[in-house]
Amino acid sequence: MIDWHRAWPAPAKINLFLHVVGRRADGYHLLQTVFRFLDFGDTLRCEPRADGRIVLATPLPGVAPETDLTVRAATALRAATGATAGVTLHLEKRLPMGGGLGGGSSDAATTLLALNRLWRINLTSPQLQQIGLALGADVPIFVHGRSAFAEGIGERFADVRLPSAWYLVLVPGVAVPTPEIFRSPQLRRDTPAIAASDWRPGSGHNDLEPVACALYPEVGRHLDWLRRYGDARMSGSGACCFVEFVDEASARTAFAALPADMRGFLAAGLDRHPIQALAGE
Repeated sequence: MIDWHRAWPAPAKINLFLHVVGRRADGYHLLQTVFRFLDFGDTLRCEPRADGRIVLATPLPGVAPETDLTVRAATALRAATGATAGVTLHLEKRLPMGGGLGGGSSDAATTLLALNRLWRINLTSPQLQQIGLALGADVPIFVHGRSAFAEGIGERFADVRLPSAWYLVLVPGVAVPTPEIFRSPQLRRDTPAIAASDWRPGSGHNDLEPVACALYPEVGRHLDWLRRYGDARMSGSGACCFVEFVDEASARTAFAALPADMRGFLAAGLDRHPIQALAGE
């Protein structure tokens, strides 16, 4: 049964590590990382339209609706399949822009996953991932929907088992543009590659972190505060930072000590995308 009243979750992701292991001839960086979803994120609602238009009812300040990733995802899905249905997209944003939590990519993936069902297109996950890759390198992992070791430009996955954990995520008051980090001559691009089977939870680091901290000292300040609780890391290209806890109680104790001039949130780690859980997959 098609339920147009359903709320579709668009979870945050964190990168448990992020290594830059090389660069392709076309300039794209070759990465290795482990993606984990969090039980915190944006929410999408879809409303059918009879006029065939794709409309974003909740545009972001400073972002033209036609460039929003939800609109682009809906448009790309129609272009790839010949669908003609219209939709109004209602997006409730919680994830910060330029935070390294995959907010825009997650929104795009949830749009693809939702409309694939609501429009009865029924593309496979690999087909949706291919559409998503043209929208952004992080979109495919959200379509894939499981914790994974990723390689290439972030589109090749090997599923991994991760221990249950809670995360304290801090949100510095800066937006870090991903292209700026990858353009930096200070970025390390030769970290030795590892086999997915050799990675263990807690190992690795984030090659983008030193560059982001140099350009945006607030990121470094937030990391320094988190390190009193463990091996704090930046997610993606920043600015958000996180530290892992074995249980909710420990995470809440740390969160209660957060300085007044810092903000963040607590979230449990997820083994799979919540849309998969909604569908019983």
